[in-house]
Amino acid sequence: MSLADRLADTPLPTPPAQYQKQKHFDPNTGQGEAATGPVRGMLTDERDILLAAGIDPDKFRIAGRISQWTKTHHDREDTYSFFFAFEAITAGEDPIDLPALYAEARRTPRKPARATTNGRVTVVALSDVQAGKVDHRGGTPELLDRLEGIRHRLATHLKARKPQSTVLAEVGDLFEGFESGGNPMFTNDLSLAQQMDLAGTELYRFIEVMQAHGPVEVVTVTSNHTAWRRGKQQLGRPSDDLGLFVHKQVRKVTEAAGINATWTFPDDYSESVVVDVMGTKVGVVHGNQFNPGQAVTWWQKQQHGGGPTALADVLVTGHYHCLTVMPSGRNPVTGRSKWWLQCPTTDSGSSWFANAHGGSDSDPGLLVFDVDENGFDLSSLTVL
Repeated sequence: MSLADRLADTPLPTPPAQYQKQKHFDPNTGQGEAATGPVRGMLTDERDILLAAGIDPDKFRIAGRISQWTKTHHDREDTYSFFFAFEAITAGEDPIDLPALYAEARRTPRKPARATTNGRVTVVALSDVQAGKVDHRGGTPELLDRLEGIRHRLATHLKARKPQSTVLAEVGDLFEGFESGGNPMFTNDLSLAQQMDLAGTELYRFIEVMQAHGPVEVVTVTSNHTAWRRGKQQLGRPSDDLGLFVHKQVRKVTEAAGINATWTFPDDYSESVVVDVMGTKVGVVHGNQFNPGQAVTWWQKQQHGGGPTALADVLVTGHYHCLTVMPSGRNPVTGRSKWWLQCPTTDSGSSWFANAHGGSDSDPGLLVFDVDENGFDLSSLTVL
């Protein structure tokens, strides 16, 4: 059946009042007079456009714009006419909605930050989202559901903890990419551009949740999946990482939206970074720099080599997708233990790793902990 036939056979609703034309026009038959006055109301996305045309947005989507026509009048504003092609959503299809980052910033209502005197900062460690990946936990629709559930739990958690500010540590592999240097290839359900768009939008939504609890400091690092690569060969400097590029676009949007958020990136030639959280140094590195179980050894070498995380009290890592919490050494000044925190994943699974190594990947989750005037609060550590 042709698209025209499908459109003709589908009963269409009357547009909402704010979108109704000033003269009668039947969108089902195309009969009647066209509009002579402006559409009242702002059209912000494709659902609004479909509604204004009298088309049910749950049954059709815009497949593309055919043409645009402009008429100039001497006595009033210019008139614009747009012609769109529509395609039907088949029964049972679950369309993937990838809202543009700037559209998300315009549409999302923002709650003002809550004033608090609670002397603690909550650190949220988001690791291995790998947007665009398809595995045993599903693909993009399942990832969106998973992240939305995590954000709901995070909002509840922050409301109970009442921190004075928050830190979002994005620990790497924000999207899947295509040349991570491993296997498998060609199992994605999004193009690279779509992966980056989705990753930026989801990152922005986490900041939206956290900014209601005071200033947000965002810290991120390079990673193997988001690196600029050709096969296993990394191109450019570490700072040319595409994940860092996505963060820089999100930063522009938060600034335009008036959100109180700041970013900390590694130096141009570094793959790790450290931030000061109420006097406690929190280091972040993705984890592809060392073999499984070798994070502490790598950290010790950072101390001798004067690396970015040399003075860290807490080291947060990703890459290995399995929660690990382990003390390591002691700060000679404060006398408090240092801690290595390996984050759980938020991705759709790693079947290839389980098949190759005989194990299984861990349950997905979001690592969250507090830092107060006494340092890292082990009792606050949780996975949402």
